[in-house]
Amino acid sequence: PTYTRDSIRRQRQMCIRDSFQAASISKPVAATAALRLVEQGVLELDVPVNQYLTSWTLPENDFTREAPVTLRHLLTHTGGLTVHGFPGYAVSDEVASTIQVLDGSGPANTDPIRVDTLPGSLWRYSGGGYTIMQQLLEDVTGQPFPQILRELVLDPAGMELSSFQQPLPPARSSYAATAHLRDGTPLEGNWHIYPEMAAAGLWTNPTELAYLAMELQAAFHGEEGRVLSPEMARAMFTSGLADWGLGFTLSGEGEDARFTHGGSNRGFKAQFYAYVEGGRGAFIMTNGDQGGTLAREILLAVAREYGWPDPSYREETLAEVPQEILEEIAGEYRVEGAEDLVLKVTVVDDHLRGEVGELDEFELYPMADDFFIDLENGARLRVDRDEQGEVTALQVLGGPRAVRVRQREPGKMEEGVGPIRECFHRVGRHHPPTIMSEKKVEESAVGAGKRTA
Repeated sequence: PTYTRDSIRRQRQMCIRDSFQAASISKPVAATAALRLVEQGVLELDVPVNQYLTSWTLPENDFTREAPVTLRHLLTHTGGLTVHGFPGYAVSDEVASTIQVLDGSGPANTDPIRVDTLPGSLWRYSGGGYTIMQQLLEDVTGQPFPQILRELVLDPAGMELSSFQQPLPPARSSYAATAHLRDGTPLEGNWHIYPEMAAAGLWTNPTELAYLAMELQAAFHGEEGRVLSPEMARAMFTSGLADWGLGFTLSGEGEDARFTHGGSNRGFKAQFYAYVEGGRGAFIMTNGDQGGTLAREILLAVAREYGWPDPSYREETLAEVPQEILEEIAGEYRVEGAEDLVLKVTVVDDHLRGEVGELDEFELYPMADDFFIDLENGARLRVDRDEQGEVTALQVLGGPRAVRVRQREPGKMEEGVGPIRECFHRVGRHHPPTIMSEKKVEESAVGAGKRTA
């Protein structure tokens, strides 16, 4: 854990008992609970989820009649389900129930969670799928989701300070880190509330994430009495579409085999990074919207120091690009194959910022006039121009293409983070880790990383 000031406003020092929002790292923790119920015979991975759901059922359509959605689909993001992620609710807002989130009704601030693609036919990240799993677990056990996770995962793994309670009870709120925006100001109300607990609701700390990783590593290597059996741990680490297992993204082979997951809630960024072999891992949690790049730099420094068998490290020299070049690139772009999704690119000082809705932002730093890098995950982006030199599109190397548009249309944009941001994560992890030269990360008092020349 990091010992630093939580926020100027609260005037307190953080301690080892403090918790951060784990954001999407909640998903593999929740997946572990589902797999325990599979071991107990309560659930089966390949049975249609509507056979288990009682409080709500997933609406049928031609896709689901051909291929019903199963628990395996939910865990591996292959169910053809909508809704990539969730923005959370301000502490002063009315918070939607799980069923309202599933139907996009009442105070829910995201669209209904539905199947719009043949289940099993492709990989597409869906926090919506994990929210269905949340309701499923409550229906089959008759218990509240935080209690299910406490009994099945948190207590067995020794994660006594962790909790899926949303909102946190007053007794724990005083030990919760304050979220910070990109400019370093505390988020109003200190943090957002996430009723989508399986997808984004875990409060924890790096030490207790390490406890879970060690449990899974030990189980994989045949130790009995761990949070999962050896057979189930090996199933969890079996790669499927897009290198995804039953909860984690998987990469590498042999001693380089890794199970990882990132997390991004409003004002919180986190990284879970562990190897299947050798008891190695790093778990980094930050309470600032700029914490992702800082977390990556810390991870790379740890990996290099301990000689972890990652791809060869290399430094990337960032270029100084004229302001007029950045202004030419700024604008709005539609993702090919998902034309309802709009990527907004703006100029921020000496670099670009990409935004899709309110869920996520990412910084793009120039390596050349028309070539940029996301320092958080190493993904590269090329700017395409026509014969007259006008910017026409942005191409993520190894990923989607976004074509320039002239006017942004109104509408909900929450799902748009999927094809762009998740592709950045997937593409980025196949690039060699990036260490900045000439420009360095400097940590401010509130945990928001700033780059200086």
